[in-house]
Order: sequence, then C-alpha cells, then structure tokens
Amino acid sequence: MAEATVSSKYEILIPREVRRALDLKPGDKLLVVVWGKTLMLLPKPKSFERATRGLARGKYGRDYLKKERKSWE
Repeated sequence: MAEATVSSKYEILIPREVRRALDLKPGDKLLVVVWGKTLMLLPKPKSFERATRGLARGKYGRDYLKKERKSWE
C-alpha cells in the first residue's frame, strides 16, 4: 500500500508506483471524491460518455422497456 504525506501547504506527492499504475502524466486531472471520512482520487476520464458507456448493461431484462412503455398507455 502506497503512502502519502500532506505538506504544510496541504499538497501531497502521488507515489511513483501509483503514478505508474495509473499512467499519470504531469498536467493530468484527478477527481477528488470525499465519501464520509474516506478520500478517493480518481483519474478524470477524457470522455465521461466513454467512461460510463455500458454501466447499466444487463441490469434490465429484454422486455423491460416494452413493458414500461406499455404501462404508459
């Protein structure tokens, strides 16, 4: 597990093994997510459309949309 220290200017250095694993380059953007007392740093996708494509695949059955539309009538 990599470790980082917060500097007096509230900056952190991302450890080399993390930069290599995520293929981070200078100037890359990170998303900072705070969830309760947990901090997550995520690489910002170049395209949110591509990053989220297919997330709901398989969540609904084949007939779900037909049944839903029929219920509107």
